[in-house]
Amino acid sequence: MSNGWSLTAGFSALLGPVLLAQQRGDFWLPQRASSEAGAVDHLFYFIFGVSAFFFLLIVVLALLFVLRYRRRPGREVEPSPSHNLKLELTWSIIPIIIVIVIFALGFQRFLDMATPPANSYEIQVTGQKWKWFFTYPSGFVSDELHVPVDEPVKLVLTSEDVIHSLYIPAFRIKKDAVPGRYSTAWFRAIEPGQYLLLCAEYCGTGHSDMQTWTVVHEPGGFETWLAKASNFLDTLSPAEAGERLYKTKGCAQCHSVDGAGGIGPSFRDLYGHRQALRGGAEVTVEENYVRESILDPQAKVVAGFEPVMPTYQGKLSDREITAIIAYLKQLASGAQEVP
Repeated sequence: MSNGWSLTAGFSALLGPVLLAQQRGDFWLPQRASSEAGAVDHLFYFIFGVSAFFFLLIVVLALLFVLRYRRRPGREVEPSPSHNLKLELTWSIIPIIIVIVIFALGFQRFLDMATPPANSYEIQVTGQKWKWFFTYPSGFVSDELHVPVDEPVKLVLTSEDVIHSLYIPAFRIKKDAVPGRYSTAWFRAIEPGQYLLLCAEYCGTGHSDMQTWTVVHEPGGFETWLAKASNFLDTLSPAEAGERLYKTKGCAQCHSVDGAGGIGPSFRDLYGHRQALRGGAEVTVEENYVRESILDPQAKVVAGFEPVMPTYQGKLSDREITAIIAYLKQLASGAQEVP
């Protein structure tokens, strides 16, 4: 460990009670749940302490000078010296040294957090209005981030539409997901549990709803969860599997199931009914129309809505499309109890 880093650790030791409370997540910063979170917090409190010290020093000296050198009746104004070389060097050199130290420590933390270990477990992350999708090496896609405890995890991020920013406060990581390019981030979770995952970049009207959970599993639990979750088409009924796909494939961001308006038409009582299209034509919502709308959404655009739905060609299998159709049938039959 470098001498510079020992400086931040030593300064943080003076704030022992504060850091202990913060580690439990009940002070200024949330709970620390990753291997790098402690180092980030030490640096934060170091910068905060330096800033607070100089703020108080300047304010106190300014008040003393105002009182000591205020203008008084019967006293003439004395000429001020042009400059004081020693004083000027002091207030220039000390801040330069402090800034260099902060930069060196910050750059060290940046390099550590930007360089994932070679044996990291890789998960693909896709941001889309207004949902996160996590694709595991097996090909399974989840709307929650599930990871094993005490193992390095590498996230490869991109976006389908606008810039999003993945932010996990408890892990002290934040990384932009940019359309047309890939960025990476990594962490090693040290505490099993659930931690909030947010979008920290304003991305439209549903930005505040673009949140989910990071689930850190106990040793051995992640592999069990992934094997079970990957086979949901085999373990759930078609309608239940369709509901799960509705929630995890981004359908819920544009199509409600309670009749409420949205970017796209509501799924409630949609199947089996006549649907007016742009241009004046009409179509009955049945299996072939639903399949076409998923794979080629611009072919028949519903009247009153913009042609903004992306294609799911290559993203959904025929079996998954069949499950979604079963879910639409259930919604239309009234068997689905709308939450």
